[in-house]
Amino acid sequence: MKKIASLIMCIFLATGHNLVFSNENAIAAKDKAIACVSCHGVNGISNGHLWPNLAGQNVSYLIKQLHAFRDESRKDPMMNVLAKTLSDDDIKDLSKYYSELK
Repeated sequence: MKKIASLIMCIFLATGHNLVFSNENAIAAKDKAIACVSCHGVNGISNGHLWPNLAGQNVSYLIKQLHAFRDESRKDPMMNVLAKTLSDDDIKDLSKYYSELK
């Protein structure tokens, strides 16, 4: 059984599949991130001192914050409105996308 699992993992890795974050998810996240650019910058580096940098942030931290904005347990007029448009998958994809930017 271990040999079969190892073989399957090798096939996935050899063919460029990413079990956590597919290419489609990365493209979708980059498209979704267009709404973030005006405040958080093109590469997740903020345009001013009023907004935090998102590039390189911890993925679980970003997920937690976006959920908090969406359910309004964290208040910010702009972020509350934007986060309400995000599905759970959108939040995961955006968080992963920004966490991987440097």
